[in-house]
Amino acid sequence: MPSNELMLRYGMNPHQKPARVYVEQGDLPFEVLSGNPGYINLLDALNAWQLVRELAQATGLPAAASFKHVSPAGAALGVELSPEERVACFVEDLELSSIATAYARARGADRMSSFGDWIALSEPCDVATARIIRREVSDGVIAPDYEPRALEMLRKKRDGGYRVLRIDRDYEPAEIERRQVFGVTLEQRRNDVAITPDLFANRVTARQEIPADAMRDLLVATITLRYTQSNSVCFAYNGQTTGVGAGQQSRVHCTRLAANKSDLWFLRQHPVVLSLQFAEGLPRAQRNNAIDLFFNDELTPAEQVAWEKSFAVVPERLTPEAKADWLARFGGVALSSDAFFPFRDSIDRAQRSGVGYVAQPGGSVNDQDVIAACNEYDMVMAFTGLRLFHH
Repeated sequence: MPSNELMLRYGMNPHQKPARVYVEQGDLPFEVLSGNPGYINLLDALNAWQLVRELAQATGLPAAASFKHVSPAGAALGVELSPEERVACFVEDLELSSIATAYARARGADRMSSFGDWIALSEPCDVATARIIRREVSDGVIAPDYEPRALEMLRKKRDGGYRVLRIDRDYEPAEIERRQVFGVTLEQRRNDVAITPDLFANRVTARQEIPADAMRDLLVATITLRYTQSNSVCFAYNGQTTGVGAGQQSRVHCTRLAANKSDLWFLRQHPVVLSLQFAEGLPRAQRNNAIDLFFNDELTPAEQVAWEKSFAVVPERLTPEAKADWLARFGGVALSSDAFFPFRDSIDRAQRSGVGYVAQPGGSVNDQDVIAACNEYDMVMAFTGLRLFHH
């Protein structure tokens, strides 16, 4: 039944009691269908729902997000997966709907970070999506509705403890939002500026053209940043985020983090990785760890021995040259930044990861150096004039 208040087990940590979620007017915009959501669950759920709702509205495609600690590990649209992407996302054995495809992409973008995620779906959860959720380690899901069979499946997860929320698709919050820090109330207008293709009209590089697929990916990256803890940089390709660099104090560290994650997404599709022979019965999460360590050339002898036990046949690592050759196949990656680039170092790092399209607010005293770097690498860069800090 709708209510204006929900008592929580505790706040951010078990010792922070009492805790509750409430609205001052009307009813809560969501209903708990299963489980007992916590404070951080709701922070993830409400941020993630806004992200997928906006992605779907901006693109006309189903959208999904995988959230961890109030930032997206991945966000994606329901763009058809290639056979290689299906294997990389661990869904090669499933029939997928559009919304299931969106979640497979969102989860697969950064499977290490998505472990224990909160899921958001822009469309009703169907059986195909529930099948993916049922077998992954996840904390909960928020969606505008659930097919009866899908809800039945999710209610059985974790012996009935899996958290399932139904959100009112039509709910709109007040224009002014408030929060408290140290007993002090801060107030501001909600960040509700529209993010559309028009935002990328001010192209400041010699190269100007942004094809439709790249425009879609710039939308994915930029909308994702609106709900990512700042500082943040996001890479996107083929309708999904490929790397999110969140919560760093330095812009270039955001870029390095996002670029490394994006590289790993593409490397997961290398034929050697797709043909890895894991040890019989190795859990999915440990397979993710083994793939991640496959690209770590600095394991200690003890770590190497433990890693080798993950495989029925121990694979030979890719050489740096083999990795570089594979990554060179992927170009036209979109990059968006939630604030301006103070130096060209982020552009220099981004070009090594196939970036061809860049969106950033502009406004740095070094804008001309950054533009010159993009021109050197034949990138298109748009100045949006829109900062998207999120805290």
